[in-house]
Amino acid sequence: MEEDMQLNQEKIGSVILDYTYYSGQDLYSDGDIEDKMLDIAMYNPPEDFPKIIEREKSWPVFYHFSPLRKNIIDWIPFKKTDKVLEIGSGCGALTGQLAKRAGSVTCIELSKKRSMVNAYRNRNADNITIMVGNFNDIEPCLDEDYDYVLLIGVFEYGQAYIGGASPYEDFLRICDRHRKLDGRLIIAIENKFGLKYWAGCREDHLGTHFAGLEGYREGGPARTFTWHGLERMLEQVGIHEYAFYYPYPDYKFATTIYSDRYLPQKGELSNNLRNFDRDRVLLFDEKQVFDEIIDEKEFPLFSNSYLLVVGGAPNVVYTKFSNDRAAKWAVRTSIVREAPGQMHVEKLPDTEAAHRHLLNTKQAYEQLAERYEGTKIDINKCDVIRGDVQNGLSFEFCRGETLEALLDECLMRTDVAGFKALVQEYMHWLYYNEDTYAVSNFDFIFPNILVDGKQWHVIDYEWTFDKHIEVKDIAFRAFFNYTLGGEMRKACEDLLMKDILGFTDEEIAAAAAEEREFQLRITGNHASAGRMRELIGNRAYALEGMLKYCEHTDLKCIVQVFVDYGEGFSEENSVRLLDCYTLGRYMKLEYDIPDGAVRIRIDPCMYPCVVDIREIKTGKRIYTADEVEVNGSRQECGLIVFDNEDPNCTINVEGRGHLTVDMDVLELPQSLASQLVQNAVKENFVTKTKGFLKTKLRG
Repeated sequence: MEEDMQLNQEKIGSVILDYTYYSGQDLYSDGDIEDKMLDIAMYNPPEDFPKIIEREKSWPVFYHFSPLRKNIIDWIPFKKTDKVLEIGSGCGALTGQLAKRAGSVTCIELSKKRSMVNAYRNRNADNITIMVGNFNDIEPCLDEDYDYVLLIGVFEYGQAYIGGASPYEDFLRICDRHRKLDGRLIIAIENKFGLKYWAGCREDHLGTHFAGLEGYREGGPARTFTWHGLERMLEQVGIHEYAFYYPYPDYKFATTIYSDRYLPQKGELSNNLRNFDRDRVLLFDEKQVFDEIIDEKEFPLFSNSYLLVVGGAPNVVYTKFSNDRAAKWAVRTSIVREAPGQMHVEKLPDTEAAHRHLLNTKQAYEQLAERYEGTKIDINKCDVIRGDVQNGLSFEFCRGETLEALLDECLMRTDVAGFKALVQEYMHWLYYNEDTYAVSNFDFIFPNILVDGKQWHVIDYEWTFDKHIEVKDIAFRAFFNYTLGGEMRKACEDLLMKDILGFTDEEIAAAAAEEREFQLRITGNHASAGRMRELIGNRAYALEGMLKYCEHTDLKCIVQVFVDYGEGFSEENSVRLLDCYTLGRYMKLEYDIPDGAVRIRIDPCMYPCVVDIREIKTGKRIYTADEVEVNGSRQECGLIVFDNEDPNCTINVEGRGHLTVDMDVLELPQSLASQLVQNAVKENFVTKTKGFLKTKLRG
């Protein structure tokens, strides 16, 4: 038996691929891009993946190889003794990190090619087994003592995995039985009511707008669920111990993870342009709507994604990742709950190189605390913590509202005096003891200041330098980043930059360029996640711009029908027809011809164009080309070129009847239309001349 098992196995490096349950055929694939991904995994070390992602500018490559994918599970307290089951491991975006953190990782994946990508990228790990094949075939043979069972981006495919009348409940029940009594089942899934879908993002699996919001009425391979929908499912299955976490912007590239024990505050959710995979529209300002949702305490209903932890909830109630940076500055910030009402903040290095950065932060605390001693400015105390795996920093947990949120509230109330007073006080503390201490907190920005009564807690000061930086430069950074947070904030840009700082337009542009250079240095000159969206090339179309374009298009694409009752055509005897075009060029119209009409003129558009008249028909009569009078140039191929902005086609009619018109209308540049007409005239002249000469010669 053991010999048979070995015959069905392959090793890539130290990774075992088990083909015992593999059918011999991959039943799903993203196509040729998977061959490229296999090449990337085979011939490149993981540390080169970020450069390759930036070079390829491809959504599948970014999605499968980005190191940011691991954020969704990196905060979970895995131990080196843990046994992990990863269902739907794909190309291994998470497998390598699981192997580093846990004792053993068993993967289940339907696709052999994706499993090979996983194996090659993690070939040095000696604790990974990938079982290739259908979950239903493999599942009965799995152990039931896993410390963690993971379904990251998999649960939505329950009907494909399981089938039957209640596939998702059955899938949940089956997966849950493979964790041990004190183990955890982890599910990451999109929320079908996520705010980004209301705001104009396409549904992730079908690629259509509002598919989840409309209940997947057109079908499709996947289903996502609301918070209440998942809770009902848990109740039906008999699971009562669980906790919801809320990855933001979503679980795929989470930068922050909230929980019911620590929900977002107003002003925090401003990083919403994350449509890496497809174009989207912008129906409203998601940051402003999120603020309203937070005010109404409805955030769980509208979170873009969920991370559901079945079993005991980890002590971490909040995590923010700052690992979209150069390795020496990559850190993770977490809020840890010690006991009811007792919490502290931890900063841990994401890389070995980042340890030095945390030591600098400790030194910054000591210098800033001395500078502001005895004032209302409280520099959040930090201490070094020494762990079994890594060292970090521990901070007191402070309460209050961010200065950013307080400024927003002033703007909402149009309280200009209050807004100015807060900014002036902020400037006062920037100048405080400036000449006495050679230390500058370049991170003295509004989100890093918590206001609690008369106390101002400075909760983050990682970009503190042992040198003098001009106060105006620090203030500009705070003002600049604040005004990036929406139109409401943008409206006070002149007040902040010009009235308070006294900057000219040129100085503002120069300072903005310096801030962008600073951000590039932080990211190590690699493309950030936000920049990758731009490089991949998917657009975000603002509603206002779309409406203006539609109005412009409507004006140009209005079809006008004129009726001649024997006295010629006139505007008075005409009608304008909307919505006759599909895909911008295919024109179809229907019109009831009134009594007494002798001629009908159809104006298909208001621009130079080439027209293919597929059919003009009244009743049973179909008009031939010779029966249609046009003010354009007939080409030898049968198309008609109009080199004017009033193209029209005229037919004779005999009173009442039903007119149908089917045309293909393609807009042309004026110069091209004119050239085509001139060429046709020349060809027609030559043809007629040749015919005339032949006639004369024969005579």
